[in-house]
Amino acid sequence: MTATQILFLIAAYFLVLVAISYFTGKNDTNADFFKAGKQSPWYLVAFGMVGASLSGVTFISVPGWVEASEFSYMQVVIGYLFGYFVVAFVLLPIYYRLNLTSIYEYLKERFGPTSHKTGAFFFFVSRVLGAAFRLFLVAIVLQQFVFDDFGIPFEITVIISIVLIWIYTNRGGIKTIVWTDTLQTTFMILAVILSIVFINRELDWTFSEFLASDELKKYSNFLVTDDFRARNHFIKSFIGGMFITICMTGLDQDMMQKNLTCKNLKDAQKNMVSFSFVLVLSTFLFILLGALLFIYAGQNQIAIPLMDGAPKTDLLFPEIALNSDLGLTLSITFMLGLIAAAYSSADSALTSLTTSFCVDFLNVEEKPQNEQKKTRKRVHIYMSFLLVIVIIIFKYILSRNVIDSLLIVAGYTYGPLLGLFAFGIFTKHQIKDKYVWIVGVLSVILIALIANINPEYLGGYVMGYELLPLNGLLTFLGLYFIRERKAAVV
Repeated sequence: MTATQILFLIAAYFLVLVAISYFTGKNDTNADFFKAGKQSPWYLVAFGMVGASLSGVTFISVPGWVEASEFSYMQVVIGYLFGYFVVAFVLLPIYYRLNLTSIYEYLKERFGPTSHKTGAFFFFVSRVLGAAFRLFLVAIVLQQFVFDDFGIPFEITVIISIVLIWIYTNRGGIKTIVWTDTLQTTFMILAVILSIVFINRELDWTFSEFLASDELKKYSNFLVTDDFRARNHFIKSFIGGMFITICMTGLDQDMMQKNLTCKNLKDAQKNMVSFSFVLVLSTFLFILLGALLFIYAGQNQIAIPLMDGAPKTDLLFPEIALNSDLGLTLSITFMLGLIAAAYSSADSALTSLTTSFCVDFLNVEEKPQNEQKKTRKRVHIYMSFLLVIVIIIFKYILSRNVIDSLLIVAGYTYGPLLGLFAFGIFTKHQIKDKYVWIVGVLSVILIALIANINPEYLGGYVMGYELLPLNGLLTFLGLYFIRERKAAVV
C-alpha cells in the first residue's frame, strides 16, 4: 500500500468522523459536551469503550510484545476483569448518587477543595502522559510508513493528527465520542480478526491448526509461577492488573465520563460488566495475533523494523500488514484499525482533559452562562497544544515497549488517586485537607525510590506492576497520619 493511498484512506475516514460530529454536535452546549445529556444507550457506550481501552497501544504494542513476554500479559488482563467489577459495583454507585460531572468532585464533597484539586491534578498528569503514549505509538507508525515518503518531519505529523482530532471533538465532545468510538471499535476488532485470517491462510493453516501448532507453543507460556521475585509473577501481575483497571478506568475521568452519559446507574453497570468480558476476549485475540506475526516473520525472513537504528518490535505488525505480500485488503484493514486506534483514545482524552480542567480547576459551572462555552473552547485548544508538546518530547526520551512504559508510569501517577478514593470510601475519617497535596507528592517520591532499589538488595526481587497498589497504600497511610481526631459523617 503506497503512502498516497494511505493518505486518501485517512482523509476518507476523517470525513466520516466529521459527519458524525456534525449530527451529534448541533446543540454545542456544555451539557452535551460534558455528559451527552445523560441519554447514551448503555450497549453503545460499552462497545465504544472497548476501542478506547484497547487504543493504539494494544493494537500495535501488545502484538509486538509477545516475543519478549509470550502470553504472560494475560495474567494482567485477568486482573483487569476483576477490577472492572469493583468499578461497576463500588465506584459507579457513588458517582451516580452524587450526580457528578467530574468524578474528582467527590473528593471535594468528602474532604475539601485541596483534595479535589490534588486528585484532579494527578488525573491530569496521568491522562496527558497516557494519551501521549498512545498517540506517540500511532504517530511513529504513520511517520515511518507514510509521512517519511513525503519528507514531512515527525513534529508536523503529530500536529496534523491533533488538529484533526480537535476539529471533530470541538462541538459535540463526549456526545460525539460515544458514537465515533463505536465505529472505531468495529474497525479495530475487524482488523485483528482479518489479520489472523489472512496470515493463517498464507501459512496454509486453519485457525484450529494454528492453535495446535508447535510454533505457537513457543510463545504460549501463560502463567509465571516459578519465582515470586520475578517481575511478571502471576500474583504480582494479577494484583497489579486489578488495580490498574480500578485506577485507569474507575478513577479516570476519561473512562468514567463515558459511563456517566448513561441514563441511570443500572445501565452504567450493565455497560461496565459487558464491556469487561468483550475487552478480555479482544485482548486475547491481539496476543494470538502477536504470536502469529512472529511466526510469519520467522518463516519469511522478515526483520524487525528499525527505529533510530534499533529494532522496534512495536513496528512488526505495520511492517507485515503494509509491506508484505498479504494483499491490499489486509493493508486497508490494518490502516483503518490503526486510524481508529489513534482517534478512539486521543479524542476521549482530549475531551476528558478539557472537562476536568474546566470543572475541577476553573469552576466553569459557576461562571455566567455566556462565559462557560467560551472557556471550554479555549481550554480545548490549550489541551491540544499540550498533547502535541508531550508527544514530541516522547520521541526523544522513550526507549521501552510502549505498553510496558504506560503501565509502569500508571504506578506513579494513579497511586495517589487510589489512596484518596480508598480512604474516602472505606473510612469515616476526615482529614486536614490542606496537607493532602504533600501526602500525594511524598507517596510518588517514595514509590520512585522503592522502584529503583537494586534487586540484589531485595534478594533478587524485581518490582513490577504491584507498585501501583503499594503507592495507593502509602497514600492511604499518609492520609491516616493527617486525619482529624473526630470522624466525619458520610
